[in-house]
Amino acid sequence: MRPKELSFLTRVRQILPNLHPAERRLGDFVCDFPGELASYSAQELAALAHVSKATVSRFVQRLGYENYDEARRHARAEKQTGSRLFLSTATDATGEQSVAAHVAQGVTNLESTFLAITDSQISAVASAILEARKVWVLGFRASHPFASYLQWQLTQVVENIVSIPGGGQTLGEHLVSLSPEDVVIVFGLRRRVARMDLILGQIEKSQAKLLYITDEGVAFLTSATWHFRCHTLAPGPIFNHVSVMALCHLITTRCIEMAGVAGRNRLRGIEALNDSLEEL
Repeated sequence: MRPKELSFLTRVRQILPNLHPAERRLGDFVCDFPGELASYSAQELAALAHVSKATVSRFVQRLGYENYDEARRHARAEKQTGSRLFLSTATDATGEQSVAAHVAQGVTNLESTFLAITDSQISAVASAILEARKVWVLGFRASHPFASYLQWQLTQVVENIVSIPGGGQTLGEHLVSLSPEDVVIVFGLRRRVARMDLILGQIEKSQAKLLYITDEGVAFLTSATWHFRCHTLAPGPIFNHVSVMALCHLITTRCIEMAGVAGRNRLRGIEALNDSLEEL
């Protein structure tokens, strides 16, 4: 990979072992709080890291940038990729955030998320899921456990549903089977894999209905049948996914409600088998 193609943080990590003490202190600070460089001037960054402005200038040159402004532009661009490190600040590290602060942010995330999602949209999603030939649920990295969770919950009322890809499997082995009668649920939360656009393009070609679930930082995908953006801000160093879980719960509950008698029969059958197999 050529230097210009390296991410900002990769550049910093690569040069850390060879830095002088003051530059190393700055490098460690930037690794912990890269968003500070994206947000502040060279003088302000120097003060935050307790180094001189000259140290900042030498540091960015060692990274391969012509000047501080070029480094800051690269850091700002990388901030948009969704790394939680870029959202952390030195101020965040000075003390613990209160339980009340976390609860308040969670409530705000829920309210902000569901202001943009209507009852009719949830019902349309549930109807499409129940009527689909097959439902495919997909997620990578942080999105993977949400995909698995939603697939597990929907199995209560949806027989032909699968979370992909499984261990040792390729996406091609699944995507080749997509049809216009299918529903694909894609979780695209920070940080998304580089091939996400290729995957979404292939789903669009299949003409399957797409439910795209992302964080609030993703631009609206016009090709998706539905695109729900979940707010994930948090007072601490990791994202708050309470709205994602709430959305999964709402979709599953609406599916159970709309499944009617057939859904209740399947639920009773599952419970009866669990009892007979002594799995509960």
